[in-house]
Amino acid sequence: MTATIVLDGDSLMIEDVFAVADGALVSVAPTARSRMQRTRAIVDAIVERRDVVYGVTTGFGKLSDVAIPHDRLAELQVNLVRSHAAGVGPPLPMREVRAMMVLRANVLAKGHSGCRPDVVDLLVGMLNAELHPEIPEQGSVGASGDLAPLAHLALSLIGEGELTRRGRTGAASAMMREMKLTPVVLAPKEGIALINGTQAHTAVAALALVDAGRLWRAAHVAGAMTVEALLGTPVAFDARLQRARGQVGQEESAALLRGLLADSEIRESHRTGDPRVQDAYSLRCIPQVHGPVMDAIRFAESLVSRELNAATDNPLVFEDGTLLSGGNFHGQAVALALDVLAIVLTNLATMSERRIDRLVHPDLNQGLPPFLARDAGLHSGFMMAQVTAAALASECKVLAHPASVDTIPTDGSKEDVVPMAMAAAWKLRRVVHNVQHVLAIELMCAAQGLDYRKPLQPGAGVAHAHRLVRRVVAPLAGDRVLSTDIGALAVAVAAGTFDEVTTAHGGLQHATGCDGTGSRRAPSHSGPSS
Repeated sequence: MTATIVLDGDSLMIEDVFAVADGALVSVAPTARSRMQRTRAIVDAIVERRDVVYGVTTGFGKLSDVAIPHDRLAELQVNLVRSHAAGVGPPLPMREVRAMMVLRANVLAKGHSGCRPDVVDLLVGMLNAELHPEIPEQGSVGASGDLAPLAHLALSLIGEGELTRRGRTGAASAMMREMKLTPVVLAPKEGIALINGTQAHTAVAALALVDAGRLWRAAHVAGAMTVEALLGTPVAFDARLQRARGQVGQEESAALLRGLLADSEIRESHRTGDPRVQDAYSLRCIPQVHGPVMDAIRFAESLVSRELNAATDNPLVFEDGTLLSGGNFHGQAVALALDVLAIVLTNLATMSERRIDRLVHPDLNQGLPPFLARDAGLHSGFMMAQVTAAALASECKVLAHPASVDTIPTDGSKEDVVPMAMAAAWKLRRVVHNVQHVLAIELMCAAQGLDYRKPLQPGAGVAHAHRLVRRVVAPLAGDRVLSTDIGALAVAVAAGTFDEVTTAHGGLQHATGCDGTGSRRAPSHSGPSS
């Protein structure tokens, strides 16, 4: 059972967000509660003095120069939430909604938003009670934060809209009442505090980083299986070659491949007498392509990790009594991370698809049956599986176009440069899904290729991976529907099933973290590998 995640506004980690997305309980640290009470007192004093402060006693955005009468300040906050709940499109998946909720609670717990602890307590109570609002994924440009998605979340906090619990949907107020929770009555500043921020696209990014780490490791497992099935040489993975270039991710990638391929009978069977001097790039250059993917994942992780505990409201309240209006809600940082991840994961897909083609192509697959079919002609084998992989890889290339370079003015041109962070987020989610299926196809094809190499045995790591594949998918004795097999293996890739191979044979120690090394570099496995 995962321990309760304690929110203090400063120390939330990606693995914590992942745990809450999967159902972990949440609580609020006493220090955060005290901090929220102190900054709330500052907001209350401002309201009492009738100071003119953006979002507290004025309108919002282009309407920031409109003063609001004192007796209508509470109405202002409710109107803000209702008017901004203008999202459209498919709802965010429940795990992303939970991640978004815990991020919003953590940011408010930081104390710079001037919210009462009651607001955070309700968010935490909803998480622990498994009450989830339906939040449309489209409608945010990521400029004043994810205004529309966060407004839909805020709407549920005031008892409006609908909530879902364990597959059952009902009116928010009624669902809360069942779980002994009470909607909040928004006080001045709390409406804008709830909808300003980057938490919708950051939630997607945090979960995608875990997915990216799993894909990186599974891509090495699949690649190593293909190298063995195609009688490839591990010479290109020699540690000396990698050190000569000095790229960290490349060195780690090659070390992982050496670990997976160690002690291979298949390799020994063609060490001499093989006329090939070099393998194709999709085999030989795995470290040079997969390595930078990990470098980019770590870059994205650094941006996202900081954003988990970032104050992204506007204006921000400081304990010295100062309120400062700025642009911390602008989503460019995480939008960039999302785009980078989409690009590098697409590279994993294109490399994998090329290896799949070599496995099934009768002119390239080193004597394996055409399309890996036992009776080629009568049976088509994995012919269409490669076509599916090609379609998915090509779609990834389209989705890899960066959203964060786009902009369109909004809010009467007050928000004149926006980062399109939510577009980057849902594109990345689709890329992740595609790459999971492309790698599933490669694992399936490579396992079939290894079956044809018997009785020769692959390296211990590859043999371990082959056993895992065969637990999910049976060998292809004759043509059958492959869609189910691909889907089942994709689920295994998504679940991190192949992490046990890289732990046992590649030297990687990983749990939930995205890069799989626990912030430690993988062992160098130094020395020649030929």
